[in-house]
Amino acid sequence: MLKSEKTRLHIIGTVAPIFNKNGYAAMSLSKITEATGLTKGAIYGHFESKEELATEAFRYCIRTVLKDLNAHVAKGDTALDRLINVSNFYKNYYSYSKKFGGCPILNIGVDSGYQQNSISKLVRSYNERILEKFTKLIDAAKESNQVKNEVNSETYAKRFSYMIEGAVYMSHVMEDGSYLHDLAAIMKVMIANDLKK
Repeated sequence: MLKSEKTRLHIIGTVAPIFNKNGYAAMSLSKITEATGLTKGAIYGHFESKEELATEAFRYCIRTVLKDLNAHVAKGDTALDRLINVSNFYKNYYSYSKKFGGCPILNIGVDSGYQQNSISKLVRSYNERILEKFTKLIDAAKESNQVKNEVNSETYAKRFSYMIEGAVYMSHVMEDGSYLHDLAAIMKVMIANDLKK
């Protein structure tokens, strides 16, 4: 890896949790230079704008979360096991997401929601990918005869998604991981009662 690539990754890795925690608007160039130990010129030598850096910082956080989520989900032997593993991953998400300054989808999504910029569009695209992943998990469980055929996969994917984000929000606002523990239990009940054959 070239020195310039290492520097770019250092900047992204350093500022990603700060952007995520403080928001795009509150993140000044002075905070970026202070956190990285680099000059303004060095920052702008690697990124054209604060928006580009914020976009890359968001990508860094969300890709890490999705990589870990996918690895946890993949431990299931069956499609239904993998769906249950989604709830198991989010059960401990409160403590897990603290290293990022909270949930990147929730934090950056709310922060950029009223701005028509590339970051808000990127957040929406990742939300769509997550919904698609959940939908495919339910479809796979239906195909393997583990979930009722009449179940609308997309509807339940949306329900799980907004339940997760609501529990993530409450956990961080109340500084209490029990909301996510409860979410995991409720998801398992829904899977057992509403989805499972």
